[in-house]
Amino acid sequence: MTNTLYEALFAPHVGNSAAFLQCDDGRTLSYDAFLKRAAQVAHVLSDAGVQPGDRIVVQAPKLSDTIALYAASVQAGAVYLPLNTAYTQAELVYFIGDASPRLIVCDVQDEAAISELAKAHDARVLTLGGTTGSLSLAANDKPENYETVDRGPDDLAALLYTSGTTGRSKGAMLSHKNLLSNAISLTDLWEITDGDRLIHALPVFHTHGLFVALNTSLLAGAEVRLMAAFDLEVILSELPHSTLLMGVPTFYTRLLGDARFSQDLVASMRLFVSGSAPLLAETHREFEDRTGHRILERYGMTETNMITSNPYHGDRLAGTVGYALPGTEVKITNPESGEALPSGDIGMIEVRGDNVFQGYWKMPDKTAEELRDNGFFLTGDLGVQSADGRVSIVGRSKDLIISGGFNIYPKEIEDVLNDIEGVNESAVFGVPHPDFGESVIAAVVLLPGAALTAEDLKTTVETQLARFKHPRQYEIVSELPRNTMGKVQKNVLRQDYET
Repeated sequence: MTNTLYEALFAPHVGNSAAFLQCDDGRTLSYDAFLKRAAQVAHVLSDAGVQPGDRIVVQAPKLSDTIALYAASVQAGAVYLPLNTAYTQAELVYFIGDASPRLIVCDVQDEAAISELAKAHDARVLTLGGTTGSLSLAANDKPENYETVDRGPDDLAALLYTSGTTGRSKGAMLSHKNLLSNAISLTDLWEITDGDRLIHALPVFHTHGLFVALNTSLLAGAEVRLMAAFDLEVILSELPHSTLLMGVPTFYTRLLGDARFSQDLVASMRLFVSGSAPLLAETHREFEDRTGHRILERYGMTETNMITSNPYHGDRLAGTVGYALPGTEVKITNPESGEALPSGDIGMIEVRGDNVFQGYWKMPDKTAEELRDNGFFLTGDLGVQSADGRVSIVGRSKDLIISGGFNIYPKEIEDVLNDIEGVNESAVFGVPHPDFGESVIAAVVLLPGAALTAEDLKTTVETQLARFKHPRQYEIVSELPRNTMGKVQKNVLRQDYET
């Protein structure tokens, strides 16, 4: 037996002198140097008592050693569990208690508070960051080789917690096969090679930044410009020397907001990928007009990695997320009966393939509820599939509004609002209503200088949509609440406007 993920992503680069990580401080790590560092970190994990299958909780800054920790975790046969750096100590109590980690790796500045939490769970604590990070210091004196632990395709490689917009966050169990199969599909589909240079400004506690961006780069042998966070000035300076950018819609709207962002600046760029939140059709059009590039949207989630992608060669249609990845099956079903629906009908998106997770950590009932016996996973997303298989997302099933007995899909109303001149973006949601069951509310963000009123919005919507779909209330707001990956938090809006 070998270590499935390590043998595919890391082992082929032994002795590879090509650049892998170029960091904010100007340091460049070759692939070979990175692997030697990962081996040193793996020794630190073993010294901390980490055994195959043990969880390693990581809430740490985005550094080269953080990426080495991911590689070391795979090499040591552990289960990597990254956590949002914005989570509070109170939130960490749940994650640490649920995951029962052997080791917690945190920012140097959080060591005292994390150590208190760790005591109750008999977990060790190591730190990253600055010049005093204990993990980094300990690794400096370790051997630069490590005997890779055997791990098979179905062994766990990672545990990622869902965002938990409703109820408790759930730990999605991701195997070596889950992660590798997805990396292979995306690398092939997007034609990523060792000639590519990726601008990496995404967080590494999320599927997009950790698995989509890094695993594909590792598989292809691409160079990665590792940025601690999105920085407009740095990205503008890196674009002429790069070929790939993976981001969230906010990245692209910020770039478009700068007059220096031009077709000449991106002459060397090959591909812009967007995900984690819907990209407005207006942004698609403006980006193409400005640069000549059409952003490629894809669709995925924590439990499945990526599910669909617009084609690299072919039409990248705004408002759609493309076709099922090779080796992945997608179907649209009746949410109540589970029966497959014909093309053009709105229903639940279900997915099956090697990319689909093994279930929820310590939640067998929830796993049985969302993962069918035949292997299809109920995504919770509502969508429609064209006759040729192209998928469009209508919204989350929990966001479906039922008012007066009618099903109302918020995205249909949002599309009308977003097309109004002067509207930047919108979010439509439902709140309880004593007569109708739910009442429809639209929160709208205007472009700077726009003088639209709620009455203007109402008038336009009434000319384009059936009466039962009309919002009963329009709220013009300065911004929409979002999570760290740019997704609009409609649960927050519902709480704010519920009476």
